[in-house]
Amino acid sequence: MNHAHSPAADRPLKALVNTTIHTGDSVLAGAALLIDGQAIAAIVAPDAIPQEADVTDLGGGILAPGFIDLQVNGGGGALFNDTPDVPTLRRIAEAHRRFGTTGLLPTLITDSAETRAAAVAAVRAAMAEGVPGVLGVHLEGPHIAPERRGVHDARFIAPPDAGDLALLGGLSGLPALVTLAPEAVSPEQIRRLAAGGLRVAAGHSAATWAQAKAGFAAGITGVTHLFNAMSPLGSREPGMVGAALEDDAVWCGIIVDGHHVHDASVRLAWKAKARGRLFLVTDAMPPVGAIQSGAAQPGGFQLYGEDIRVEDGRCVTADGTLAGSALDMATAVRNAVERVGIPLDEALLMASAYPADFMGMAGRRGRLRPGLAADLVHLDERLRVRATWIGGKMAVS
Repeated sequence: MNHAHSPAADRPLKALVNTTIHTGDSVLAGAALLIDGQAIAAIVAPDAIPQEADVTDLGGGILAPGFIDLQVNGGGGALFNDTPDVPTLRRIAEAHRRFGTTGLLPTLITDSAETRAAAVAAVRAAMAEGVPGVLGVHLEGPHIAPERRGVHDARFIAPPDAGDLALLGGLSGLPALVTLAPEAVSPEQIRRLAAGGLRVAAGHSAATWAQAKAGFAAGITGVTHLFNAMSPLGSREPGMVGAALEDDAVWCGIIVDGHHVHDASVRLAWKAKARGRLFLVTDAMPPVGAIQSGAAQPGGFQLYGEDIRVEDGRCVTADGTLAGSALDMATAVRNAVERVGIPLDEALLMASAYPADFMGMAGRRGRLRPGLAADLVHLDERLRVRATWIGGKMAVS
C-alpha cells in the first residue's frame, strides 16, 4: 500500500517542548508533546522528536488538558438565552477560550419551549459548522422547583408535558445535559431520558434526601452547582446536598468563585466526594471576556429584561439574588489551589478530566493521551493562560 499521498502526510507534525506536562495521569518534566493534525500523537523524550516536526518552545509553564466547562450561560457580552444562534455561540466560546476553556456546554436556563428548541437547533448547527469549543448543550430547567428557582423565570417553570419530553427525546445523538428537580419529574420520565442517552443532573431542587436518592436510582448521575439552589444538609433531613455528598457514584459541579460557595464548604465537598466526582463549573454570564470582546456594557447585562449588575465579581439582581457568575475557568482553578488548598494536579483534573468523564467524553478529550483531541492549555507559573489549542490549532491568549 502506498502511503506517500495519505492525508497525514499533508499535516505537519508539531512538537511542544520546554514545559511541565500535566497529562491527567502523571506530571512530566522534560518531555515533548507531539500533535498530528487534530489529535495528540505521543508524549516523548526531546531526543525522540521526529526530524520533520515543527517545534514550539513554550518557555516553561504548565501544559495541561484544555478546560471543559459544562455550565456556560454567556460570555463576551452575549447571553445564550437572549440570542440562541450560531454567532452567539461562537462569541461565547471565543470569550471563554481566552481563559483556557477549550470545550463547553452552552447553557440555556429556564425559558419558553420556542427558545429551548432554538437553542438546541443553534448548538446542532454550531457543531455541524465546527465552531471551536462547542461540545453539546445544557438545558438547565424549566422542570425545577419554584421555591429553589434562583433567578430562573417562574413563568416557564412546570413539570414536563408531552412537548417537553419530545424536545428532550430529540436530543439523542447530541451530547446533552439536562438539569431538573427530581421531585418535579417522575422516576419513569427520568429513566426514559437517561435511557435516551442524556446526562441528567439534579438542581434547583427542594428535594428531600429520599426524593434525591430516588432520582439517583432512576438515572440522575450529576448534581448542578452543588450547594446553590438546593435543599441544604441538615441533621435530620440531609436534603439534596447530603444525598449528593453521600453518594460516591454521583458527579457534582461546583462554582469556586468565593461568592457562591464558602471556601470551607468547597473544601468539605472535596474531602467528602469520591475522587473524580467533583468538578469545576463557572455558571458564567456575559461579563466573562466582555472587555476583550469589545462589548459596550462589560459591567452589567439584562436577564429576562431585568438589569443585572456586577459588583466585586458578583452578578446580582436589584434585590441581591446571585444571577450566575463572572467567573472563568482559569480563575476557578487558581481559586481551587490558592483559596481552597486543592493540589494543582487535582484542580486541573477537576477542570478537564472529570467533566469529560461525567459527559462520557473520556475517550475523546479531557486528558493528554495519544489519540485524544489536541485540546490543550498552556499556563504560566501563576496559572494564567498563555495559549490554547483546540483540535491542534493554537491561539495566544
